[in-house]
Amino acid sequence: PGLQGGPHINQIAATAIALYEAQQPGFKRYALQVVKNARALSDALKKHGWRIVSGGTDTHLLLVDVISQGITGKDASDLLEKIGIIVNKNTIPYDERPPMNPSGIRIGTPTITSRGMKENEMRKIAELIHQTLLREVPASKVKKAVLKLCREFPIR
Repeated sequence: PGLQGGPHINQIAATAIALYEAQQPGFKRYALQVVKNARALSDALKKHGWRIVSGGTDTHLLLVDVISQGITGKDASDLLEKIGIIVNKNTIPYDERPPMNPSGIRIGTPTITSRGMKENEMRKIAELIHQTLLREVPASKVKKAVLKLCREFPIR
């Protein structure tokens, strides 16, 4: 187009590339692995006693009720960030807590899947999350384990 009032040409180009990538055979494998990883992470967290809102997941995301373990979503997010695991604080259904200090955390699996991690690593990550949030292991020790995992699966 000669003139544009909304989308910028860089957005059009990015959309074209994203659509091209989504047509590639590897993208389907990647998308399936993202969901497998989310399910594995959900199952592993449940085995550690964490409540997954909706009981599990069929997508790339899981919502964890952390207030049931006596920790707020903000505190959980902050603790995990200190050891190198980034999550979002998130409200859960019927949450009575304010949005800036909610009762849950949201975890996504696309980035860790892009690094090549699979179900085995999801179980390790669940263990690291559990140890951190319940303060079972010193944060410095857990952070070393997170860094080791990241070195094993570098960003490509």
